[in-house]
Amino acid sequence: MSYLGNAPARSFISFERQVFTIVNSQTAYTLSHSVTNENDIRLVVNNVVQEPGSGKAYTASGTTLTLSAALTNGTDEMYCVFLGRATATNAPGAGSVGTAQLAADSVTNAKIADDAISDEQLDPTVITGQTAETSIATDDLILLSDTSASGALKKMTRANFVSGVGGTNTPNFFASHSNDQTMNDNTITKITYDNEVFDTGSNYDTSNYRYTPGFVGKSFIGASAWASDAQTSIYSQEFYLYKNGSQLVYQENEQASSREWSKWTSHINIIVSHDADDYYEIYGKVNTNDGGTAHFPTGSGNNALFRNWFYGYKIIE
Repeated sequence: MSYLGNAPARSFISFERQVFTIVNSQTAYTLSHSVTNENDIRLVVNNVVQEPGSGKAYTASGTTLTLSAALTNGTDEMYCVFLGRATATNAPGAGSVGTAQLAADSVTNAKIADDAISDEQLDPTVITGQTAETSIATDDLILLSDTSASGALKKMTRANFVSGVGGTNTPNFFASHSNDQTMNDNTITKITYDNEVFDTGSNYDTSNYRYTPGFVGKSFIGASAWASDAQTSIYSQEFYLYKNGSQLVYQENEQASSREWSKWTSHINIIVSHDADDYYEIYGKVNTNDGGTAHFPTGSGNNALFRNWFYGYKIIE
């Protein structure tokens, strides 16, 4: 019968043989060809075939042959016959390895490059239902699901998270009135809130008695003034909030009967929208029936604080 295909280069193949030079007290020898294990060779010592395997006469792996006992040079002889030879390993073709060829958990962390996993491979729903943390360490990373980017996961440090969530009502200030200020009749006069109780952003000017927020946004501003008049006359009190030197809002109290002492407390509370360099001041006006003067009394202790004050704080939007 004719032969199909290319004819073999030779009809018979002889197994390759390697003779070793014995070294006294040595149990490890180098093979001329790499093998998978000891079963790929037949080892002969002093013309006696040896039994392969762990705990037997010898083991082999790669190009290393290991004997269970050392031989003696000049007395012993040793050679091996290669029954099977590992010649080369071909890398699989590109795209030829599928999921079925990979063992479970065979891809370790060491084989995954840094930043190799992108948002597409992560499922944000895996965190649903997990136990909520009650505290965050300084070096902890926080994962957020960005709903504006199809649920992509983003990470933040504790510092990023704290600075990016919520806000503070700063700047804020509180000033009171510590001097007995006289008010001429029917004259709009700036009220001199000269005692700065606190001012977190150094935005209140105790020389000009004005508040400049220093940021673009909204603030809550409040003020109170307590006026007294010793005249037995009919009078009214007007209370103004000025913005950049112009009246913004005001409150008016009017008395329609004559008393020996007339006392009024006026309040303003308002949310204002402003630029960084806008400024606010408080003014007052007292009208008496006989042209006399009135004043904002100082008081003492807590009374000085409770009678006249000017304050404000940032509104968080």
